[in-house]
Amino acid sequence: MGSRANFEIKSVFNDYKDMLFKSKKYWLIYLVLILILGISTMKNTNILDQSFVMLTFAVVAVLGIFSIVFYMLHDSDEEFYKVAFIIILIFGITTALILPICDVSDEIEHLARAEITSQGVIIPHWTGEDMGVEGLYNHTEGERISSEKNVGAGYNSIRAYNFFSGSLGKTVFQTSYDTAKIDTTPFIIDSAFEQNPFFGYLPQAIGIFLAKLLDLNVIWILWLARICNLIFYAGVVSLAIKKTPALKLPLLAVACIPISMYQASSASIDCMIIGLSILSISYFIYMCRSPDRSLTIKNIAVFSVICLMLGLCKLPYLAFVILLIFVPSKKFEKDKKHNLPILLISIAVVAVIGVLWSRYSAPTLLHSWRSSHNLINSTLQMNYVMHHPSSISKFIYNIIFLEIPNMLTGVFSFFGAHQFHHYADRYHFVTAALLIYLAFVLLAYPRNVKFELKTKLGSIFTIIVIYVGICFIQLLTWASVGYYNLGISTRYFIPLFCLFPIAIWIKQIQLDKDKFDKYAMVFMIAFMATLIISFASKYYWLI
Repeated sequence: MGSRANFEIKSVFNDYKDMLFKSKKYWLIYLVLILILGISTMKNTNILDQSFVMLTFAVVAVLGIFSIVFYMLHDSDEEFYKVAFIIILIFGITTALILPICDVSDEIEHLARAEITSQGVIIPHWTGEDMGVEGLYNHTEGERISSEKNVGAGYNSIRAYNFFSGSLGKTVFQTSYDTAKIDTTPFIIDSAFEQNPFFGYLPQAIGIFLAKLLDLNVIWILWLARICNLIFYAGVVSLAIKKTPALKLPLLAVACIPISMYQASSASIDCMIIGLSILSISYFIYMCRSPDRSLTIKNIAVFSVICLMLGLCKLPYLAFVILLIFVPSKKFEKDKKHNLPILLISIAVVAVIGVLWSRYSAPTLLHSWRSSHNLINSTLQMNYVMHHPSSISKFIYNIIFLEIPNMLTGVFSFFGAHQFHHYADRYHFVTAALLIYLAFVLLAYPRNVKFELKTKLGSIFTIIVIYVGICFIQLLTWASVGYYNLGISTRYFIPLFCLFPIAIWIKQIQLDKDKFDKYAMVFMIAFMATLIISFASKYYWLI
């Protein structure tokens, strides 16, 4: 038995060794790419005396070469999901460890909700109800930002939370308290994303529970929350890649673009949102490409549940469920006359649950720091729009000509909790290269599969509805009355990227699929590596 195991290990080792030499051209290209892209993220190119940055280059070089070799050994459609899982996991864990403390947008509040979930609490109790107050902050007449806080209003958490709020945006080298033990003394915290569903924090909660159970240092609350979140993400994305019969590489590209990996490597619920969106589109493609008369009520129910879970995490994405009516009718077991009522009922059920959830979740926003913003009022904003018709054209102009360019440049722009302007970094060279890459992978990917015009138009319709919907919700819940400061970020729209390969295909560009896939994977891995290098040079540069 032992000799057989040794033989298998030796055989696997030889396979990797042989492929290492066979794929030499590709990993040499990768090394050149990370050198050029990595250096372009640095303001000072003198890196030879930067030990941490040099170490980061070495680590991502090894990880990248391994990933390319692993891909070359598993590049069939049947095994491609393994590649997805491995590359997301190894680059994601590295990202999770190198990111500063709670540096991702709203991560400290997501971590707070995850800690509460780790206690077994499904719906957090807001102590303000016991005090008879409506919000964390009271309205302060004449002030843009309220200063009158209701002390004692908040959520039951643990005192270890103080470490994260006090070390926000710092690396573990900039604080001496990361090695302290976890203080589980009861403690009231201000905000904890009460409006989000508990299942969006289960992976993070498992990590936090393990950190407390094993009595680890306090920093492991964050690290294990991030890592468990990432493992979930890698699992869901690989399941999506395995399920879809087409466009596997474009879907993986969306999952692996730096802004996606940045969110997936954090404690944010965005990890769940992006993962479920890729899974939902994967299942949509599966239904569109299934044999005629093969889809049953079970398939409709599965897709509806995925969309419902996604929509409860971010309400505008409930609209993904309308994709059901754009699946070709011939794919369903029953004819259109019998099938359409079932589809409409499924859509209606998801919509009703979403509306009921919004009636619960919307008022809970007052239980957080958001109640301090006096000039944000959905009712007054809606009245302003209705009485000023020109504001509608101004809104449309902004979301087309201002927000779309901002969204595109945000594919390699990352939140910084310790920065005066949270999105201050602009990596122009990497961003341009990444956008060109995405244009080819999402819009010109070589394929034999064709989607019906109905499916294409439905995908375009869904993109427009969700994009405008998100922007309009931000207008009501974030922008001051009479203004258009929507406060949106690229991460809000990552799920829409998944629909682009279905909605738009530039077939005039003739490319060899086998070669395209190999080079696309090399670039995909290089961009993930560049993400890590940019963090090393930004946060760990020795002056």
